[in-house]
Amino acid sequence: MKFTPIHLALLAVLASSSAVMAQTQPANAGASKPMVIDAAVVDNRYQLYEGEVVKIDKKTRTLTFKNKEGESKFVAGPEITNFDQIKKGDRVNVSYELAVAIELIKTKSDGIRSKVETSTVTQSKANEKPSETIANQTTIIADIISVDREKKLVSVKGPSGKVTTVMVKNPALLADVNVGEQVKVIYYDAMAASITTPKKK
Repeated sequence: MKFTPIHLALLAVLASSSAVMAQTQPANAGASKPMVIDAAVVDNRYQLYEGEVVKIDKKTRTLTFKNKEGESKFVAGPEITNFDQIKKGDRVNVSYELAVAIELIKTKSDGIRSKVETSTVTQSKANEKPSETIANQTTIIADIISVDREKKLVSVKGPSGKVTTVMVKNPALLADVNVGEQVKVIYYDAMAASITTPKKK
């Protein structure tokens, strides 16, 4: 049986049965309401696997997938309650998305830096074909410790004490950014797996 990272992804996404609760640390409650003066977003999506269901063994709950790279198998555990909805000819898709948003926020630091992590799981309904998305988001509030307007650089210190230097594309946005203010960085990543009925031609 072929057991590749793609099938680990399928297992992780389709076999998960409950959402992960959010873990939070104290937010920056003492500061005035932030005013966003710049937001830079990087968003990348990757297709990890795409194939077709060519065989279903209901007794062993084994699915055989096929794409241009060949055939591979996946055993659906009992936690995949929608197994009977899967039909021969269905399409299998596994994708990964990564996004990073950086916001310079116009507010005075009160000395509190924070890190908030949340994870959510979205699953298909009982009468639908199996699908699931596992998404993670981390929001960090960090202090601006230096600003180099000539080189368009801003250095920030996060809650762990690590210093990171980022470049701001538009230098005009740095005109009113000063040491002692804060930056918000949001990291988002998600892995999704789904089995769908192909559209009729």
